[in-house]
Amino acid sequence: MTTPPDIPTQTNDITGLGESVRANLRAVADRHRVEAGAFDGRGARHVQPGSLGSIRAQSLTQVLLSLNYISVDELRTAFPEGPPQGGRLGEILVERGVISREQLAHASAVRAGVALFEPGTPVDSAVGEVIDERTSRRYRAVPVRIEPDGRLAVAMADPSNVLALDDLRIITGREIRPLLASPDEITHLLGETRRLDSVLAGVVDGTSFGDVRVIDRNVDDIADASNDDAPVVRLVNSIIARGVEEGASDVHFEPQATAMVVRFRVDGVLRNVTTVPSGFSHGVASRIKIMADLDIAERRVPQDGRVGLFVAGRNLDLRVATLPTVYGEKIVVRILDRTNLVIDLRDLGFTPEVLARYEECYRRPHGALLVTGPTGSGKSTTLYGTLNQLNSVEQNIITVEDPVEYRLPGINQVQVNPKAGLTFAAGLRSILRCDPDVIMIGEVRDPETAKIAIESALTGHLVLATLHTNDSAGALSRLSEMGVEAFLSASAVSGILAQRLARRLCIHCREPHRIPTSVFAELVDTKRLPEGLSETTDVYRPAGCPRCGGSGYKGRLGVYEMLVVSEAISELIVAGASTDALSHQAQIEGMRTLREDGLVKVMRGDTSIEELARAVG
Repeated sequence: MTTPPDIPTQTNDITGLGESVRANLRAVADRHRVEAGAFDGRGARHVQPGSLGSIRAQSLTQVLLSLNYISVDELRTAFPEGPPQGGRLGEILVERGVISREQLAHASAVRAGVALFEPGTPVDSAVGEVIDERTSRRYRAVPVRIEPDGRLAVAMADPSNVLALDDLRIITGREIRPLLASPDEITHLLGETRRLDSVLAGVVDGTSFGDVRVIDRNVDDIADASNDDAPVVRLVNSIIARGVEEGASDVHFEPQATAMVVRFRVDGVLRNVTTVPSGFSHGVASRIKIMADLDIAERRVPQDGRVGLFVAGRNLDLRVATLPTVYGEKIVVRILDRTNLVIDLRDLGFTPEVLARYEECYRRPHGALLVTGPTGSGKSTTLYGTLNQLNSVEQNIITVEDPVEYRLPGINQVQVNPKAGLTFAAGLRSILRCDPDVIMIGEVRDPETAKIAIESALTGHLVLATLHTNDSAGALSRLSEMGVEAFLSASAVSGILAQRLARRLCIHCREPHRIPTSVFAELVDTKRLPEGLSETTDVYRPAGCPRCGGSGYKGRLGVYEMLVVSEAISELIVAGASTDALSHQAQIEGMRTLREDGLVKVMRGDTSIEELARAVG
């Protein structure tokens, strides 16, 4: 057996498997020797067919090097301080454009010694019941088809899980052929096997599905099975579990004249999911209100509450808000994933230049750093990411929020409670008596809060706060409207970040697209465009595939405008200059506007020109 140069041969990694599984993996590995030997992902040399036996037992880095998907120099450039810990190396290389998603999937499959499940491959519905849903979710494994030799092909997120393979073999009574699939693809396949329309039909005709458990506050996974649940309970559980699977941030239950419409907000865009017969609408509303510990007898006034759930292995907070309408109570359930808080600001979509300007402001020991934008533009997430960067034993960090969306270890978080007299202003005054170093204000809503925040920044505290304005320069006018003197704002405010959220193009199906460069000129000043652009420019547009639900977009990224208050801008503020004058001076000093930052991401292939127009306007 030939060993690739500079890669040490390691011990075979299938020693501990049962004989039947070892034979299965060896057969699959033999096929991969042929497939990979003829595969050339980057135009480099082909891998010799005899070399993959040792690759299978090596690290992902070594496999990528062996397949010529990455060179040693590229690896050193990507990770000058050494590869990251925790299994994120492959994802980081994809995010930075060093390798493609397909190359990572192929390398992972070769390393595991299994075949790769191709997205879009038809799934035999007849084998869907061979493995129950609870087991599929536990092992992240979905049956795909029966092979001609009688083996059950199963798409798995972790085909190296020997215990899962053995359990599946015992449960099904068949030998298992594992296929490597991405976590996103597994989630998609699980969703395909669990249609809400089918659940709804079973609820209406009284059929028992056995796909959910009754929900109580802070208890077990709602996707687990119980045949004793009431029909409405099963329906509500199924809708929430499906929303979590599809990455919905909000689930809307909207009563209409003849039915209740259910909609999911995914990546900032609402879409219809199903309709519930009107006879069940009051039952659905009551079930959700019981979960959130609300008064089910009160339907005339708005209510809000929360419930903690464990769904598909994830610890979630659900924020529930009710609103009386002419046809009944509209209910919005906001899904907050406690385990999904982004810590690294670079993952939010900051370009290095904008992040450097932003970091310059939040690393100062005092001053006010404002984050502005409309509701749902990601302001709180940006501030949470900033607090994670500042969090240390040397810093006393206190926040006042409404609501506290995520619990951050090591940070003192205060929940506003107006009924008890704990407003933003009252909480802020109390915080100042607790010797804080960093103060975060969830939202500056009133003149009193604005004045206390600015005064706190002037007395040696770092203050992070949000405001609702359209751009960065508009925040200074808003403070003035709240009664804050211009000379105080000029001295206290160190920087203002305006932001929006744009949908990220699905990297699996985005397609190249050539547009006239004049389209860019319609969005920004031509003098601000990069030099050397031709009459046409290559960008990407959405296409749609199973991994993104056919939308062409998967996830979101931030579009930013960072205004740093310099001496010149401070003088303009004191002189009462207009918002346009402040923005113009900031651009002279290097500020990139929202549209300009968005165009950078369009030209980089992160989003589309249409999505930029939708998000920024």
